[in-house]
Amino acid sequence: MALATLVYQNEVSDAEWETRCDLAALYRIFHNMRMTDLVYTHLSARIPDEPDCFLMNQYGEMFDEVTASSLVKMNLDGDMVGRQGAFNSAGFTIHSACYLAREDVGAVIHLHTKASIAVASVKNGLIPMSQHSLYVIDDLAYHDYEGPATNLDERESLGRNLADKNNMLLVNHGSLSVGRTIPQAFRNSYYLEKSCDIQVAAQSLGDEIILMDQDIIEDKEGRRRAFRESEDVGRMEWDALIRQLDRNGSDHRR
Repeated sequence: MALATLVYQNEVSDAEWETRCDLAALYRIFHNMRMTDLVYTHLSARIPDEPDCFLMNQYGEMFDEVTASSLVKMNLDGDMVGRQGAFNSAGFTIHSACYLAREDVGAVIHLHTKASIAVASVKNGLIPMSQHSLYVIDDLAYHDYEGPATNLDERESLGRNLADKNNMLLVNHGSLSVGRTIPQAFRNSYYLEKSCDIQVAAQSLGDEIILMDQDIIEDKEGRRRAFRESEDVGRMEWDALIRQLDRNGSDHRR
């Protein structure tokens, strides 16, 4: 498969280049966390000064290969903008659905981890059994499986089911997290995935699960909502992860 022609920094706006660098970093972070599925999952970011366009990895590229200049740019109609490259059609359906449904969404993360697929494939879904789950349990939607997401008609049900939530389990499929910013989307995805990991580990023990008291869940709901609406949510963790990439000599900015 031919890879996309690289985009150079002087060809795009400062806002787009910064978004490219951050999105490329996000790919490297998930690679380091071993949350990949060969070339079949995807992360995207809306371009701040072109809100009808977003960036995504080119189809066939591993997460640790993604750089700022290798990301492909497309509009919400599915047209490539600028330099050409291949893209995952199911990825376009899923990501464009989120941007069309929610003007506040600036980044979308879709993963196929074992834990998220497992939890998305049981009747009770995610249960309130860990402190990590407390962060996402009231900010979580579900979307029934409609087959590989190559039919653009599925965008309507994806957007409708996501509604005002920032996390969604795609039944039999995986996880979806969104955020106003890349750091916020990352934090949402991290807590959803961690919650699924913990639940799968606990259920594998075969013992009775101790669920959180409903009063505790409801008591902190307002505080969690206010925290999620903060402009800086996820920034502290994000900055630490960028420092880690830089210490390890990451070339994601090229």
